[in-house]
Parts: sequence; C-alpha cells; structure tokens
Amino acid sequence: MNLVELAQRLRQLRLDRGMTLDEVAQKSGQTKSWLSRVENFRITPSLPALADLATSLGVSTSSLLEGLDDRPQIVCVRHDERKRIQRDPDSLIEYYSLASERTHRTMDPFLLKIPSGEEREPRTHEGEEFLTVLKGRVRFFYGEQEFTLSKGDSLYFDSEVEHCLANPFANEAEVICLFRLGRQ
Repeated sequence: MNLVELAQRLRQLRLDRGMTLDEVAQKSGQTKSWLSRVENFRITPSLPALADLATSLGVSTSSLLEGLDDRPQIVCVRHDERKRIQRDPDSLIEYYSLASERTHRTMDPFLLKIPSGEEREPRTHEGEEFLTVLKGRVRFFYGEQEFTLSKGDSLYFDSEVEHCLANPFANEAEVICLFRLGRQ
C-alpha cells in the first residue's frame, strides 16, 4: 500500500473540510500528536484507527484506500513532475517524492532541499533510513553523535533513534533520502 499517498489523502481531506488536527483527533478518538505523525507518515495507523479516521472525515474506509494498491512495475518521475510532499510542517526542508506512483514499495525515496540556516528538533519514526549528500554540506545529529557530511557522503541508520538534518552552512544542500517503514 502506498502509505505516503494515504497520509497525503488524510491531510487533504482534513484541510478540504476545514478541520483542525484537534477536531479530527477528537472525533476519531486519537490524539493530535498521533494524527500529526500519521499525516507526516511517521507512523502507520492500524486498520481500526484508519476506519475511525475515515468516519471522522465523512468518507468510507474503502474510498480512502481506493487505488492505493495499484502496482505499476516501474515508475518514471521526470524532474519537472516531482511531487512535493509536506512532511514537517515546522521545517523549511522541501521533500520531493521520487516514486509517489509506486505502491507496495518497501522504501520511500525523496529528494530533500535544505536551505541555508535550517535546523529543527530531532525526531524519531519507525523504520530505517539511508541518505547521501548530492550538493552542499549538512550536519546530521543521531542520538549523541554528530556528523558533518559533504557531497558524496552517506549514512544508513535506524530511524527509531532521535535524528535530524541541519544546514548551518552558507549554501542550500540537496540530499537523497530513502525511508524504509516498519521492521522486517
């Protein structure tokens, strides 16, 4: 199932209905924090929780999930067709999905554009990540460790440990990041 698309659908339905995170959370019996993490695809909701969200948004669970199981064997995303994804509402980092049309994937690839001066609080989410710097430099904080990464440098890590990217340098940085949700 295309979990990034599901998260985007939930957010868009909420916004289309003019509802706040608090309103949907209360109607669905969840917390605002939990709903925010679902909308930012940091956690995957259980089927009962998803059904409660659908009801609170006035749609059926089946319509919410419609098409998320379509599985093209190959997806080509042209440079000018990249889909910008809202992942961190408090961050200036731009996330561009590099495989948004591919469902049943075991990883979510993104191009991240990190402006000069960007820094945010460390976070956790389920799964693992791989990243490599394409342009510029970034600082990466992982638990108590800190890495300064330059073009060509890579990291692979357990994303359930607090982590974040920052760009205290003069120029914008670009990073390819692959998220693998869940555990195997």
